[in-house]
Amino acid sequence: MSAEKIIGVIGGMGPYAGLNLVEKIFDHTLAASDADHLPVALLSYPDRIPDRTAYLLGETETNPAEAISEIALTLDRLGAAAAGMPCNTAHAPRIFNVVAARLRDAGARLRLLNMIEETIRFLKEEHPECTRIGVLSTLGSYRIGLHRRALEAAGLEAVLPDENVQEHIVHRTIYDPSYGLKAQSNPPSKIARQSLLNAIEHLREKGAEAILLGCTELALAIPEAEVEALPIIDPTAVLARALIRETYPDRLKLL
Repeated sequence: MSAEKIIGVIGGMGPYAGLNLVEKIFDHTLAASDADHLPVALLSYPDRIPDRTAYLLGETETNPAEAISEIALTLDRLGAAAAGMPCNTAHAPRIFNVVAARLRDAGARLRLLNMIEETIRFLKEEHPECTRIGVLSTLGSYRIGLHRRALEAAGLEAVLPDENVQEHIVHRTIYDPSYGLKAQSNPPSKIARQSLLNAIEHLREKGAEAILLGCTELALAIPEAEVEALPIIDPTAVLARALIRETYPDRLKLL
């Protein structure tokens, strides 16, 4: 196998989300030996990247795009052909578009995949029967309508948690310093998992036909493909498959 096409991972948002993406790249690769696995470069610099939700909510003026761009350019210099960042919130246009522009201006050969676009594509191809998609995400993504806008542009309906559920259950499940997934990723706390199960049931009651885990850490607590027959869509797994497809399509496992 040629090692020319390195797969890049912009990690640190949070650190376990980056590891989870690398693990899923391995999981979705056809490999019978060590040497059959694909070349992957993970750069995880969590201390350099400001919190994406804080930026989108106006709590900091520092755009995380600057630090993300520097990491992406480092991957480009390492020879990465395609890269992904396992952070849904970092795909907000105010962040992602700045990174994409920096890469273009620098003449980077690296192709940065858009996890939100890939997830919508996956939904349309693999779950065409589902048109009402429940979304669990960070408060920043929720407030700017990140997933809602993408779903609606694809002719799908976004089913969002009520404001109190979003703030007091979903957001706290991600950010609470005592039990949230940013604080306890491996293993996730029992409180975090139960809180997400409660939020999924809330979305089911609102008519959701599938659940999109719109924050990469959520899949650490809800790894199942289904919860009580409700399909669970994991954008990290979708991104892993897309990165393989764009670099070594003949090594991508069939679903």
